Amino acid sequence: MPEFSPEISQFIQASWPIVLMGVIFYFLLYRPQKKEQKKRSEMLDNLKKGDKIVTIGGIHGSIIGITDKIVTLKIAEKVEIEISRTAVSHYQNQPKDSK
Repeated sequence: MPEFSPEISQFIQASWPIVLMGVIFYFLLYRPQKKEQKKRSEMLDNLKKGDKIVTIGGIHGSIIGITDKIVTLKIAEKVEIEISRTAVSHYQNQPKDSK
């Protein structure tokens, strides 16, 4: 192993906890969040007419119309609402992830 000057050696000893915290932060927080974002984005991209969904506000309904930004939901007989596509939370009766 090459010999380092005392200043460099001291810097390495002082900085390894910060590097370790960065690695832990990446694997425990950043990476799982990106994975969830990708999964949600794919779900929003794959919405189609007839899908039964739940909105972020808890409204259950079936998609009867969809555009790039607006989703039209049928929530009861003769009751239709328009919501933002990003307000869709998940599919109804979505299988639970096995973690």
